[in-house]
Amino acid sequence: MRQEERKTIQAAIIGAALFLLIQIFRTPLSHIENQDVLLAFYLIIGCCNIAFGFAIFAQGWLFFSDKLSRARLYTSALFLGVCIFDFLHTLSFVGIPAISSMISTDQSLWLLTFSRLASAFGILFIFSKEDQPVSVTGKKKVFGVSLVLIALSLSLLIFSHSIAQGFPAYSWVNTMKHLVDMAVLFVYLLSVGIIVYPGRVEKSASLLIIIRALIFFALGQVFFMNLLSVGEMDYLFGMLSSGISYYLMLTGVYRLTIDEPYHENQQAEARINFLAYHDDVTGLPNRRRLMQRVEEMIVQSEKDKSRGFSALVIMNINHFKNINDSLGHYAGDLLLQLVSERFQNEVQVNEELFSMGADEFAFLMTERTGVESCLVRASELLRLFETPVQLESGEYHISLSLGMSIHPGDGDTAEQLIQNADTAVHNAKEQNVEIRRYIPSMQMKAKERLKLENDLRRALERDEFYLVYQPQVRLETEEIVGMEALLRWNHPKRGIVSPVEFIPIAEESGLIVPIGEWVLKTACRQNKEWQAAGYRPICVSINLSMRQFLQPNLAGKIDAILQEIGLDPCYVDLEITESMTLDKETAFDQLNRLKRLGVFISIDDFGTGYSSLHYLKNMPIDRLKIDRSFVSEVMEDSNNAAIVSTITSMAHHLKLKVTAEGVENKDQLNFLRQQHCHEAQGYLFSKPVIAAEFETEFLKPLMGVSL
Repeated sequence: MRQEERKTIQAAIIGAALFLLIQIFRTPLSHIENQDVLLAFYLIIGCCNIAFGFAIFAQGWLFFSDKLSRARLYTSALFLGVCIFDFLHTLSFVGIPAISSMISTDQSLWLLTFSRLASAFGILFIFSKEDQPVSVTGKKKVFGVSLVLIALSLSLLIFSHSIAQGFPAYSWVNTMKHLVDMAVLFVYLLSVGIIVYPGRVEKSASLLIIIRALIFFALGQVFFMNLLSVGEMDYLFGMLSSGISYYLMLTGVYRLTIDEPYHENQQAEARINFLAYHDDVTGLPNRRRLMQRVEEMIVQSEKDKSRGFSALVIMNINHFKNINDSLGHYAGDLLLQLVSERFQNEVQVNEELFSMGADEFAFLMTERTGVESCLVRASELLRLFETPVQLESGEYHISLSLGMSIHPGDGDTAEQLIQNADTAVHNAKEQNVEIRRYIPSMQMKAKERLKLENDLRRALERDEFYLVYQPQVRLETEEIVGMEALLRWNHPKRGIVSPVEFIPIAEESGLIVPIGEWVLKTACRQNKEWQAAGYRPICVSINLSMRQFLQPNLAGKIDAILQEIGLDPCYVDLEITESMTLDKETAFDQLNRLKRLGVFISIDDFGTGYSSLHYLKNMPIDRLKIDRSFVSEVMEDSNNAAIVSTITSMAHHLKLKVTAEGVENKDQLNFLRQQHCHEAQGYLFSKPVIAAEFETEFLKPLMGVSL
């Protein structure tokens, strides 16, 4: 673009220099007396101009006629007339007998004036407006109108000139011609100004070429007007300038209406092709490209058995959904970009990185010496994330799960290798390990998981879920002060399915929202029934999932449930996890709405998440629940003991209650009492039991009420 701008400036300078040189040497030029030589040059240059004009016409009429634009069509029609006028002018001006006998010298000059007048106004009209595509159906109509106007113009010229010769003051015709010539020059300069304006807008290369053409059109018009008084040489210089402008116009119109749209289409196709084979977030080749690349790798391996092993590793970011849901999609996309950058910086020879969409990446390794080499390289990829990732809201430690399939051995097609690596990574997440290589038994587990998800979708409507309740004990008095409602699934064929199996599936599929609502209603209704039966009221703790907690109308739903059941909110304790508070603003807003209902709020599994103590002190919460992983080894591990002691001490200072989970023996109980822990639950007191058993063993009637 800058090169075209320089050329445009150079064209203006050359035109001005030519003007000055002819001014300087006009005296010797005016004494050239060999008119035959001048006319011969004039004829040659004129024929070249006619050829250029006809080429501009042919460009619109013949080439790519199914993809016309307004500028190309109108310019083509315009220069059809211009080249006809120039043809008649040139032949009559140099004295070709067959033409000069019908068209006089004066009429020839008027033909030239008509030609320049048409080109000046035509170019101004065409290029002062934005170009746009036009239908090819109107092409013949446009050229038909153009031919009619040409015929009318010629008839008008001959007729008016014949009438003018009969008037005694015939000289006024020359004055009119001079005025028309001045108008043509003005229109050329006006066209330059309109196309250039506003100067701050960058012009395309084609428009800059057309501006150069207009500069030489204007210069040629100066010569045709005999402003320099060089005599017959004026017309020769004018025709030469016109030839340059015609050539530039041909080039500019071609660039504007054919070349540039063609390259734009190419760029658009390249962009579409890029988007089809690349991920829009990370810019990495996507799953479609991976499929092609793995197919190529398999073909090459079959042709050359010495290429060794190839491995496809699929990597999944652990708990990415929590970060995405808590910090927002912008932060999630930023995390994906940072992860892809770390991988890309480590890609070596015979290695390629791909995006599988969402939070999955694929790493293809070829020409490896053995399976062990592939596993070692996979371990190196994991170590890339030992340092935290820096997001706008702070530093975050992330981990990955890797699944690997090897060729040859783990699949004969690209689809099999990708599917098996994907199966392996999901197995790694389920087993809570970092790397898993595919084995056939994993496929069976994947099918079982899919079947379990399908069964889970029907479990709610088939009434297969039920609740069990685990008592919560005040340590000072060992009386029952609450209970935690826990979900269980009685599968019609498999029997009791562990929550460890079906809760992650429910969370991933979104089924956790309706299931969680059922748990809330059922637990609150059961608690109200016990109160109505005359038992001493106690609080029921209910776990909220991440998806439930992020619902904008959660407080309204819970309020409607409590109103329907008639349960006082003070007998409901909602348990959230630390990961739900990653997005501080959203968490604060949601917690405040819940607190206004009058319910209690606890942070479950405290110490295993990401909570900031700075935010914790401002959160509207009532209780911390110490995770069972700390309590279970509190007597064997001094670090766990220190953590429990620190949490209870901190909670006392923040005026929060502390509940310890997973208490299984007296030693743990005594330690917790020494730390002034308020409450506890665990197998030492009772395992979770069904409602009827909990009512019999743990509920006490109100004073004065007999059951």
